[in-house]
Formats: sequence, C-alpha cells, structure tokens
Amino acid sequence: MTTSATTTQITLAARPVGEPDDSTFGTVTTDLPELAEGQVLLRTVYLSLDPYMRGRMSAAKSYAAPWEVGQVMQGATVCEVVESRSDRRKVGDLVLAYAGWQTYAVADARHMRSLDPAAAPVSTALGVLGMPGFTAYAGLLQIGRPQPGETVAVAAATGPVGSAVGQIAKLKGARAVGIAGGEEKCRALIEEFGFDAAVDHRSPTFREDLEAATPDGIDVYFENVGGPVFDAVSRRLNKFARIPVCGLVANYNATSAPQGPDQLPGFMGRVLSLSLTIRGFIQDEFVAEHEADFVREMSAWVADGSVRYREHVVDGLDNAPEAFRGMLSGRNFGKTVVRVGADPTSA
Repeated sequence: MTTSATTTQITLAARPVGEPDDSTFGTVTTDLPELAEGQVLLRTVYLSLDPYMRGRMSAAKSYAAPWEVGQVMQGATVCEVVESRSDRRKVGDLVLAYAGWQTYAVADARHMRSLDPAAAPVSTALGVLGMPGFTAYAGLLQIGRPQPGETVAVAAATGPVGSAVGQIAKLKGARAVGIAGGEEKCRALIEEFGFDAAVDHRSPTFREDLEAATPDGIDVYFENVGGPVFDAVSRRLNKFARIPVCGLVANYNATSAPQGPDQLPGFMGRVLSLSLTIRGFIQDEFVAEHEADFVREMSAWVADGSVRYREHVVDGLDNAPEAFRGMLSGRNFGKTVVRVGADPTSA
C-alpha cells in the first residue's frame, strides 16, 4: 500500500442511554491491511449521518442487527479510489460505498457504485439521489399513493426525506403540507420547496394551525417523527387515509414510556372507523422493483429543478458525533453530511 497505511476511525465506545454523549463515541487510529486482489483503498470525502443510526447503536431487537461495542460506526460514504488492485476501479474514481465513520478504508471493488460528478454533485448520492430520496419516493408512491387533489402532510419536512416527499406529492397533483420546527424552516418550505402550506410544530397554536392548513383533512401522512406531532395529525385524517411510517425520531432517545393517559384505544378506534392504512417500511424492500425508476425520475426532477434539496455540511470527522446529536434534535436543515476530506470535484 503506497498511499496511506492508517485510518482514523470513530467507534461505538458504549451503548447510549437516552441521547448519545461524548462517552458513546471513541476515536482510534489503526493500520489498514495491504490490498488483496479485487480490493481498493478508499479515501472518504463525504459521510452520511442518518436517524436510523441511533437504532443500530442500541441492543434492542430491530430490523437489522445492532452494531457491536468497539465497532467502527457504519454509514454510507462518497469516496475517492486512491489505490486499486481491481479491474473494476481505477485511481481517481468516485464511488458510493459504505466505508463508515473513518478517513480511509479497504473495500471489495464489487461493493460500491460509480458516481458521475458531471451528472450531479457527488454528495447528492447520500441525499436526494440516494437512500433518503429513494425512501421518500418509494414510501410515498407505493404506500401513500397520493391522488390528484388529495392532501399529503409530512413531518420533518425540511429534512432530506420530508422535503422530497412534499415535492413528489406536488408533482403527482396533490396538495403538500409540511410540518417543521421554527419560522425559518417553515418559510423555506413555501419559498424554496414549493409546499402549499407549512406548520410550525413548536408553535403554541400548532393544533389550530394544522387545522387551518388542512381544511379538507389529510389523505396521506408520511410519518417521520411520531410523538405529539402524530397525535395532532391523527385527528385530521380522512377516511381511507394512508400512513407510510418511515421513522419515529421523537422517540429515538427515549428511556421510558410517554407520560399521561393511554391514547392507543382512541387511536385504534380511529383506525377502525376511518378505515386507515398504516404501513411501516424499510426502503430496501422496494429496491429490486423500483430503484431503476427512482434513479431515472428523480435524476430528471433534480436536473430540471422540479425537486430541490438542501445539504447541511459539517467539516471534519471529529465533528461527526456532535452533528449526529444535532440531527436527532432537529438542529440541522436539510441532509446532514460530514465533509471528511477534500472534494476533488470542488473548484
């Protein structure tokens, strides 16, 4: 190996109880193995931070195995090939890989996808043209199935999933209502992303504002948050409403059950009387059948400006833990990525 023999890694040092703190993460520098035939040495350019990572830090049973204590934090990355022993990749190639929270990695050249910086900024492979964009596309169109004239509401609406949901809903002829935290985000939903209405869930009049923004009720609610937002939305649902459940970020750091009366019986009554459809999903279940359509359609929408996106870029791998905490509490605006190393496509 001629380019670099070491990597700096951020590891899961301890399983968090509640919000991850400094003791949750460790930093180590370690030697990398020599390249074997078919492998490449990757330099991490961008690292994706996503809410699902909080679940993988817990030992609780879920749709995927938890990360082990001491393991490198995992995640999608945009990387540059800096050394290759594979005919599939040459030095200088930019790829979507899963190198995780580290500066360099050795990987099998088969387990990555080529990126074309001429088609779109390479960081979009972690956001609007990557897993978050596909999550919005598949969840909304395959579960929500919005019809022209219907009302689609989405929580965490300025995030990479939520902003795409609202814009795709508009492209399909529906009315888009975004729920976000703070005046700045709500203003951007209207002025930047083209939503029909925006509601601030931090406002003391949130419930009244939501009612005013959805005079004809809600036909599709794309769930990213849960908690009090869902409670308010559930009272605006129309008969036959569809609820794709993508995430429940309001509960990810919870250490106990919510206080107050059990509201489940009342909600289940609405499920029955309104013939609601509630469907949890993980985006990869739709990849085989719908990813090609997503790549074609979303690439075209981004290219012609029909779908816009924002990125929240944090510099430096050492700042990834704090950026992760901020993302879980809503301090980010747009898709959170960490710029780990220099972007060779930047001027």
